[in-house]
Amino acid sequence: MSIIVVGSSNTDMIIKVPHLPKPGETILGSEFIKAAGGKGANQAVAAARAGGKVTFIAKVGDDIFGESAVNGFVENKINIDHVTKDAKAPSGVAQIFVADDGENCIAVASGANAKLSVDDITRATDKIESADILLTQLETPIETISKAVEIAANNNKIVILNPAPAQPLPDELLANLTLITPNETEARMLTGIKVIDENSAAKACEILRKKGVNSVIITMGSKGAFVDHLDQQMMVPSFKVDTVDTTAAGDVFNGALAVAMAKGKPIYDAVKFANGAAALSVTKLGAQPSVPSLKEIINFLEIQK
Repeated sequence: MSIIVVGSSNTDMIIKVPHLPKPGETILGSEFIKAAGGKGANQAVAAARAGGKVTFIAKVGDDIFGESAVNGFVENKINIDHVTKDAKAPSGVAQIFVADDGENCIAVASGANAKLSVDDITRATDKIESADILLTQLETPIETISKAVEIAANNNKIVILNPAPAQPLPDELLANLTLITPNETEARMLTGIKVIDENSAAKACEILRKKGVNSVIITMGSKGAFVDHLDQQMMVPSFKVDTVDTTAAGDVFNGALAVAMAKGKPIYDAVKFANGAAALSVTKLGAQPSVPSLKEIINFLEIQK
């Protein structure tokens, strides 16, 4: 159940606001917190807390934010042999506005995340080759991600790509994926299909499958997750909870999903487990502070039966 996560690490600066600001608008927030974040780090922490044995490949700055991030990985029992510090670039930072209804908008200064290189991946080849699953996203350079995916695919590993933030992707990368997990916005970017229901989700999945991706899961917020896996197409419903902050929901979903797949769970059960973890995450403010433990996920799913 060994999981490699390649990705970003950020420090999140979060302001609670009554509504998301419009262009040119200044609004007064009610609360400010600083929390560990970054899509890669969030997914690594989510996988570790869900019971996975995780190695994180990332780059941080040689500064107080980087030091704090690394300490957090250690506390979560994540292997940091391939988390390196860049002497010149600062650690990544994200400014996040969270509205009263839980919706958010985010601006990221990538910093050291943009310095994660192909050489960094090459130095971790042995780790990738010996892992069960590679999980990655798009907050680090695409050539770096492609190299990690190539190594994993060539060694017949399960490769999961969460294509966020949304951007076009080369067909060669898509063809090396076992599973891709876009949300509706990312699915539209990759396929041109506006995903609004199960029928449109199925059409988007078909396009991605034709590009060589084995399986597709489109996360659709409160509607649940649409799954196209082997000969199965299904909607796995989400869970109703009181939403506080959706920032880390997608990352928690992917981290928990990777653990469930590493355990060999059937796809429906794996997605249900991931949906439960994601639902718990939106009930708390902050990215990594909102990530649930395995015990919390199991208890929540038991209550939902």
